[in-house]
Amino acid sequence: MQQKDQPFKTMTSFPAPPQRITLIGYRGQLGRALLDALAGRQVLALDYPEIDMSKPDIVQQIADFSPELVLNAAAWTNVDGAEETPDACYAVNVTGVQHLASACQRSGAALLHVSTNEVFPGEPARFYREWDATAARSGVYARSKEAAEKAIISLLAGRFYIVRTAWLYNRGGANFNAKIIAAAEKHGSLRVVADEFGNPTYAPDLAAAIVRLIDRGQHGIYHFTNQGYCTRYQWAVEALRLAGRADLPVTPISSGEWPRRTAPPPHAILLNTVGAALGITLRPWQEALAAYFGE
Repeated sequence: MQQKDQPFKTMTSFPAPPQRITLIGYRGQLGRALLDALAGRQVLALDYPEIDMSKPDIVQQIADFSPELVLNAAAWTNVDGAEETPDACYAVNVTGVQHLASACQRSGAALLHVSTNEVFPGEPARFYREWDATAARSGVYARSKEAAEKAIISLLAGRFYIVRTAWLYNRGGANFNAKIIAAAEKHGSLRVVADEFGNPTYAPDLAAAIVRLIDRGQHGIYHFTNQGYCTRYQWAVEALRLAGRADLPVTPISSGEWPRRTAPPPHAILLNTVGAALGITLRPWQEALAAYFGE
C-alpha cells in the first residue's frame, strides 16, 4: 500500500520566556535599564555591596532563588585601574563569572553574560562578527573579559548567551556624554581622539534587545550595539550639538596625544549579524543619542 506523503512541519514556537530571573549588577548603566525592561517578571536584583561575585557564597544565594535565567550585567570596568590591581579585576570578571556559571549548573538556569568589543584586537579596517576569533590585546580588563567568555563556553555546554557591546552610556552617572559636556564647559574647548572607532550604544536600547533575545530562547554569541560607528571625536561633536553647545570648539587628535595606562583597540567595530537574522536590531547611534538628550 502506498503511503501518503507526510506534510513538512515547521517549528513556529519558541520556549516560554523566562519569568524568574536573577539580575547581577542592577545599579549599573545597563543594570538599571534591564530592571526597567524586565518589569512584570520575578527578578532577584543583586549588586555590590550586598553580594560579592568573587566569593563562592553567591552560588547558593542564586540557586536558592531557582532562577530560569541569570543575567550578568556586572563587571570590573575601571579599565586603567585594572592595570594596577589585576587580581581584583580577575576576581570579579573571571572568578565571579565562574561562580555564576556554577549557580546556573546547580539551578538549571541559562546564563546571559554581557561582554565587550575589547575582546578583539581592533585591527585597522576590521569589522568583527560574532564568530570571529577573539584576541584581547589592550590590557588586563580586555583579557579578563575574554577569559570570562572562554570559561562560560567551557562550563555551560551551550546553555548561555554572550552579548558583546561597546561604548555603553545611559542617563545619570559618569558617561562619555556627561564627561564631554562638563569638560567642554570647564575648559571652553576640547581635544578628542579621532583615530579610535567604535559603536556608541544606548543602554535602554541594549536592554530591550536583550529581553527580546531571552524571550526567543536561542542561545549563542551576539553583537548588540546601536547601528553604525564613529570615532570618539565624531561622537563628542554630535553630543555637543545635541546639547546645544555646538559653539564649543573641538580639535581632533591622535590617540598618541592622549596617553593612557591602556591602549583601547583602535578599530573594534562590532557587526550584528546573528541577532539581525532573528530580527533583533538596534536603531542608528545618532537616533539613540538624540533620544538620550531628548529625555
